[in-house]
Amino acid sequence: MTTSDAAIEAPLDRPPAAAASLASDVARRRTFAIISHPDAGKTTLTEKLLLYGGAIQMAGTVKARKSTRHATSDWMEVEKQRGISVTSSVMQFEYADHVINLLDTPGHEDFSEDTYRVLTAVDAAVMVIDAAKGVEAQTIKLLDVCRLRATPIITFVNKLDRDVREPLSLLEEIEAVLAIDCAPITLPLGMGRHFRGVFHLLDDRLVRFAAGEERVASDTETIVGIGNPRLEELYPDEIAALRHDVELIRGASHPFDLARFLAGSQTPVFFGSGINNFGVQEILRALIDWAPPPQPRDATVRVVQPTEPAFSGFVFKIQANMDPRHRDRIAFFRVCSGRYAPAMKARQLRTGRELKLASALTFMANERIASEDAVAGDIIGIHNHGQLQIGDTLSEGEPLAFRGIPWFAPELFRVARPRDPFRAKPLAKGLHELGEEGAIQVFTSAHTNTLLLGAVGPLQFEIVAQRLATEYKVDAIYEPAAIATARWLTWPDEATRRRFEREQAAALAVDVDGNAVFLATNKYNLQVTMERWPDIGFHATREHGERLAIG
Repeated sequence: MTTSDAAIEAPLDRPPAAAASLASDVARRRTFAIISHPDAGKTTLTEKLLLYGGAIQMAGTVKARKSTRHATSDWMEVEKQRGISVTSSVMQFEYADHVINLLDTPGHEDFSEDTYRVLTAVDAAVMVIDAAKGVEAQTIKLLDVCRLRATPIITFVNKLDRDVREPLSLLEEIEAVLAIDCAPITLPLGMGRHFRGVFHLLDDRLVRFAAGEERVASDTETIVGIGNPRLEELYPDEIAALRHDVELIRGASHPFDLARFLAGSQTPVFFGSGINNFGVQEILRALIDWAPPPQPRDATVRVVQPTEPAFSGFVFKIQANMDPRHRDRIAFFRVCSGRYAPAMKARQLRTGRELKLASALTFMANERIASEDAVAGDIIGIHNHGQLQIGDTLSEGEPLAFRGIPWFAPELFRVARPRDPFRAKPLAKGLHELGEEGAIQVFTSAHTNTLLLGAVGPLQFEIVAQRLATEYKVDAIYEPAAIATARWLTWPDEATRRRFEREQAAALAVDVDGNAVFLATNKYNLQVTMERWPDIGFHATREHGERLAIG
């Protein structure tokens, strides 16, 4: 072991006061993602959480596309134009003496890979359900990903200011389709034009709704007790139905159980209207009171505790051109233990090199400031000049390896070439950076050096083309490729690799990390090739940052 190695791997001697301070700071953190099917109101809820948290003064709206107001979390130009989220945003703010790390995820299924990556970096999730549409396809997929890690989930049933489905019917559907027990915390009084408020079952009070109010703190009347005669005075036509639902819920539904929520088997359910700021404060309180602080993380060799003094964490996202004026690339890094300090050094597991973390950033969507301090649960941005990849682990002490951020084999492909041949290099550079970011998968044909784009959904191609045009000034032609799917390859030995490469040269490519990929023209072609080469591994997934080789 060299002298420098010994310095890196020596135990960190931190005084007891520093350890107590670290534990206190970690306990104040809440790191969560907002997930939903497209158009359920996820980005609007994000805006209103920021508004209540004091992080912004005015909430944007995805409907005000012709105005200068856009959702804070939708910071990319293409998101402002289309009114959709196509990349994840990180926002940190303080609320009720806690530090909140909120990660807004793309709702569109074509960008599900970005959402999957974000879900590896959080300790809880808020699931938004459209009260008119109920459980939708993308919600099912996202909950399945949360279930893999037993992520605690808070459910917000949104859009009660519209004519929607009955609350008990929605609760039954959530339980049946998502296979998770519901513990209603609030129940709505009316809906649409007759939406009057929500009854808080745990607090035994009705919080009244006043349409169109944009106040951060509501001063409307609160009525205690479901039997309060004041309710007949105010709502003679609606109160009977609410009392029936409250009685039924209290008698037949699962009471809220904090242990089951933390285990991911029960979800507390809130009803409200994000666009009207109604029910938002209850979500924030639930996150503060019930959501877990940063949790232990499996680092392959052992489980890392968040209050350990040695700094560690992993890169779960890379974003190119957050500031187009400076052509920057930022690595989004989840801190898993220890404390970040400016100019500290950490070891990169993949390369074994020491990196100096000179000036990390903290985020409010695309706005960022220098981070002077960060602990487990925080998301910091590291300036990346190509040395960091998605999935990389950095640690201050022993060589740890946080895993579980996947690439999925794409099933849609395009060939990319510039309209102007002199723009070939900018095209290659732009695609390489967007490929590292995870916006698209980029392969280079081993036979022709052709650039191939692989995507989960067709909208990815449109977004990448638009970003190349606006961020890299490259106008390219994208033509369908005669490829049905891809598989990453591992070899039993060097001789087998050479034989396969000679025979299948036209079907081989490499990804952005230099891994060999087999491009199948159809499913039958893939099946036959796998049968002919049973000793070769054909993989439909791989982990980010993983280098596949002979094994």
